Amino acid sequence: MRALRFCWLLGCAGLLLLAGCQSSDDLGREGVRTITITMVAKSEANPVFMSARLGAEAAAKDLSEKYSKLDVNIDWRTPATEDASGQAGLILAAVDAGTDAILVSCSNDEILERAINQAVDRGVPVMTFDSDAPDSRRFAFYGANDIELGENVMEQLAKLMANKGKVAILAGNAAALNLQMRVLGVKNAASRYPEIEIAGVFNHPETAGQAAAEVLRVNAAYPDISGWAMIGGWALFNEELMDKIDPRKLKIVAVDALPAQLPYVEKGVVPVLLGQPTFRWGKISVENIIDKLYLEKDVAMINHLKLIPVSQANLGGWARQIKAWGYEGVPEKYLTYVAQDQAMAPAAQRDSE
Repeated sequence: MRALRFCWLLGCAGLLLLAGCQSSDDLGREGVRTITITMVAKSEANPVFMSARLGAEAAAKDLSEKYSKLDVNIDWRTPATEDASGQAGLILAAVDAGTDAILVSCSNDEILERAINQAVDRGVPVMTFDSDAPDSRRFAFYGANDIELGENVMEQLAKLMANKGKVAILAGNAAALNLQMRVLGVKNAASRYPEIEIAGVFNHPETAGQAAAEVLRVNAAYPDISGWAMIGGWALFNEELMDKIDPRKLKIVAVDALPAQLPYVEKGVVPVLLGQPTFRWGKISVENIIDKLYLEKDVAMINHLKLIPVSQANLGGWARQIKAWGYEGVPEKYLTYVAQDQAMAPAAQRDSE
């Protein structure tokens, strides 16, 4: 009888042990490290930052699947419209809430520098993207070389203007360091053309409606302008200007090449967009943060992206690329788009044979 009781107790102990092991697996992600990255972009009103968010979330998903002991979460905290003080408050609130890292695009580098340094002082690493705070203690930056970007805009525009004429610069937020550097780049390049004159630098809130309104205001005030150097794509994020610009008289080169801007290229209103792979703002930055925090790798302090000129010649290829990145709102017709000159090329070749 005692033997039977002993066996019964031993069996129960075994079941309890098995249940305990099973429970540990079900709670199962025991030993998994969760890393929360707080992402603070400039503004939810600007679609470039929504595409950066897509990139960050895609990277978080991919990394969580790649490493079985890692769970990466994106904590999106971005003001509705540009507000540097609001960004600083969001960063400090995220630190208070226990975030593991901060990823921020700075609306004003001086205001954000203080918040970044406070976060670092409290043990939270910070990376910047798009718009840097170079004097802060952030560990890395990912984005364009903004002086070169501005120079590229002006060089492309000079070709369209036959190297002469009066140029207006559409420049967004006057306090943003990245935009200040782009303006400097435009002016540097313009100085190489004796017959090109800068009419002025025109700042505005970074919404589509307010940017387009500024373009129309300046066009009316300066009727002799023959080119726009748009160092951001804000004015082209809706179709407000589509029937108000005569491309025979006014040439435009703009930064960014999001779905909303592509009709301007198709219709020839804007011959060249300089596309930033804004999806990669989020994707590459999150990968760099995980390299530093989880894989303990060295990360380069400055990481520059490459611009992609988008014209009618490669409009279809660009549309397919941004669709693959997860952008919404890419018109279906652009996914199979062939420029008119490309479509005519085989026939012209046959005629010449």
